[in-house]
Amino acid sequence: MSSVSNRRSVMTLFTLPDCADCHRVRIVLAEKDITVDIIEIDPDNKPEDLAELNPYNTAPTLIDRDLVLYDARVIMEYLDERFPHPPLMPVDPVTRAHSRLALYRIEKDWYSLLRDMEGTDQARADEARRILREGVLSAVDVFAIKPYFLSNDFSLVDCTIAPVLWRLPKYGIDLPATDVKPLMRYMDRVFSREMFQFSLTEAEKNIRP
Repeated sequence: MSSVSNRRSVMTLFTLPDCADCHRVRIVLAEKDITVDIIEIDPDNKPEDLAELNPYNTAPTLIDRDLVLYDARVIMEYLDERFPHPPLMPVDPVTRAHSRLALYRIEKDWYSLLRDMEGTDQARADEARRILREGVLSAVDVFAIKPYFLSNDFSLVDCTIAPVLWRLPKYGIDLPATDVKPLMRYMDRVFSREMFQFSLTEAEKNIRP
């Protein structure tokens, strides 16, 4: 096992300064007030420890004593089960399954587009930008149903949606001035949460100065 896990008694999170997957893990950590050693890494000069711990050499990577996790959703669900208060997933199996399906769809429909927009193929990036904008706008009415995404309570689904919405200006995605009030209210509600603000890196704060 790596020297990192041997020398640390608290959790360690390897994170990137501006990464939606890393951001959603940091939101969960903040919401649950978990003591964690956060190591912000340079994407072009990753520490040797990371490659030893994670065969994919990616962030986020979480170390909890002898346990090493390196998929954002696996990390988030582990943290929710390991630190059950406040709960960020429903207890009821059916509602929980609906939440997991929502997480799957957001990752498949939105997060995959982030990777395209950050790539070097401009045509592909432009198409991804268009699809994401249409996808966000098509969901406006859903945000009007409950205070949070289809729920009265802040959940892992919101932890996953928020980093994408926060980054819309970064990707040059503008929203119309009208007909998006439910979405704007949702964003205001989530972005104003103390723990959301606490989760932001300096690079992420600069997205929305």
